[in-house]
Formats: sequence, structure tokens, C-alpha cells
Amino acid sequence: MRTSLTILFGILCSTVSVAAQTPRYKVLDRFAIGGEGGWDCLTVDPADHRLYVSRGTHVMVVDTLTGKVVGDVPDTNGVHGIAIANKHHKGFISCGRDNVVMVIDTQTLRETAKIKVGENPDVIMYDAATDRIVTGNGRSLNATVINAADNSVIATVALGGKPEFAVSDGKSHVFVNLEDKGEIVEFDEVSGTIMKSWSVAPGTEPTGLAYDRRHSRLYSACSNNLLIVSDAKTGQVVGQAKIGSGPDGAEFDAGLGVVLVPGGSDGTLAVVEAGQRDTYTVKQSLTTEVSARTMALDPKTHRAYLIAAEFEAPTSGQRRGRMKPGSTVILVVGPDQH
Repeated sequence: MRTSLTILFGILCSTVSVAAQTPRYKVLDRFAIGGEGGWDCLTVDPADHRLYVSRGTHVMVVDTLTGKVVGDVPDTNGVHGIAIANKHHKGFISCGRDNVVMVIDTQTLRETAKIKVGENPDVIMYDAATDRIVTGNGRSLNATVINAADNSVIATVALGGKPEFAVSDGKSHVFVNLEDKGEIVEFDEVSGTIMKSWSVAPGTEPTGLAYDRRHSRLYSACSNNLLIVSDAKTGQVVGQAKIGSGPDGAEFDAGLGVVLVPGGSDGTLAVVEAGQRDTYTVKQSLTTEVSARTMALDPKTHRAYLIAAEFEAPTSGQRRGRMKPGSTVILVVGPDQH
């Protein structure tokens, strides 16, 4: 009996160990969406199986089940990001050049309102816990807090630096990467009060930001090829990991315990395992495509969506050549099930 129990215990432990292993990722699909314009942020709406893609002056809407373009929102001048409030059937689009947030009906994709915010609204997020929209305004160095139900501006919060990505703790506190300061700032979206800020050194120019709410860990993707991990409660840097070049996004998959960081300059996706006692290990550097620097994650399917395109060789004085017409694709990345 004791031998049988020992064998059974060994099998169970082995099963748990295998299940806990970080999966290998692969490019599962490619959606050839074409279209014109550069891009910035992507947003997944798992409820409606939609991917919203910013394209400079318009937003493309892609069906994540079929990979087909199912709609387009025009006149989003200088669009950076899209936030979805499903309970109101609303989408909120930051139009950087017009200093407004455009509100659309997500069922018809038609504009219903425009909200005046700070200068050059960039990052935008929806906090379901408070039913608020938050924009980070890159030129006026502040954040605008909007009531998602009636589109009213609740507060304007001075951030003291250029905001990049933002995340919420689900309890009315918002964390924002300040790219020019190399810091994270935390503020209360209800009172509009700054709570604290801290440096992400040795990281520099943080852009992408992800959050592990269970363990209160913030992940900042930095321009010097470092993923910096901070304790959201104390503001202390508690870990780091090496990532690819040119990141402009980061996502934490709570179900799998991994952080995904795209490197647009070298065409890689870093898969970082968040281990015990603040150990962070790069388990895989998946080859994607050069220019795939931003991403969005569907937490239900564990699939990440990255956008990329082909570019002509740069001419003298150019940092990058022109985008080849019709070459834009969405890379669908996820765990390899085989």
C-alpha cells in the first residue's frame, strides 16, 4: 500500500510540475489586413471577438475569429489608442492631433461624441472597477479622467512627465510610466491625487506597462533592453529581465504567469516567467517580425496580437524607409498546443 501511494504521489507531483511549466509560444496565424497608415496601440475586446487597430487617421476593426477586417472608424486624427467599455457599448479613441477623445458606438462603429482633453492624448484605458476612462496626455504632461457613462470629465491630474502606458489596480489607483523621467507615478482617479512616484532605474525610457494584481507587481518595458519589475505597494524595484530591442508594449498573462514583451527593432517576443521570490526568467525569445513593437492580449484565449509591416530600404537621411503598400499583418501568437 505504501509503495502504491508513493507511486501515485509521484505521478501527481509530476503532473503538477508539467502543468506549471511555462508553455512554448509560436506564431499561430497571420491576418493580412493591409490598410494605410502607421500604428500605435492595439486593443482586444474578448466579448465581441474584435481587435481594434490604430492606423494614424482611422481605426481598423478585425474579427479575431476569422482574421477579416469587419469595420473602420474614420477621422481619428493622430489616433494612439482605443479603450472599450462594454457595459455601455462604447469605444473611446484618443485622437492626439485634435486633443480629443472620440466616442463611438461599438455596435455601429459610428461616432457619438467628442470629449475635449489635454494636449496630445496618447495612452487610454478603461477601468471597469470605477467605470472610468483615463487618458495620458503626452504634450500637456497630465491625465484626464472621464466618466464612461455620461462622457463627463471628472478630473485633470498633473503627472510631472510624459505618460506612456497605464494600468489600474481595480481599486481606483492608476499607475503610469513616465517615459522622459524614467519613473512610475501612481494617482487616485477618484480624488485626482498623486499618491507616489518612483524611479525604474536601471531601466530607462519606460514605455509598455503590465500589472500582476495578485502579487502587486508592475512590469515596465524599457528602451535599454530591460524589463523592470516594481512592487506597486512600496515603489521598490524588485527584479529585472533582459528583453529585446525597441519595446513599446507589455502584457501580463495571469493565467499562465508570464509577461510578454515585444521587441520591434529586432523582431522578437520575450516570454518572461514570473517565478517565486521575485525571480524573472526569460524562457523564450520568439522570432516575430521587425516592426512588431506593440501588442494586445486576450486573457481568455492566451493569444497575443502584434502588428507588423514590410518597409522599403531607407534613403539617405531617413530613419526608416516607406511602408510597402498592403503589407500590414497581424501576428497571432500563443502557446503551442502540440
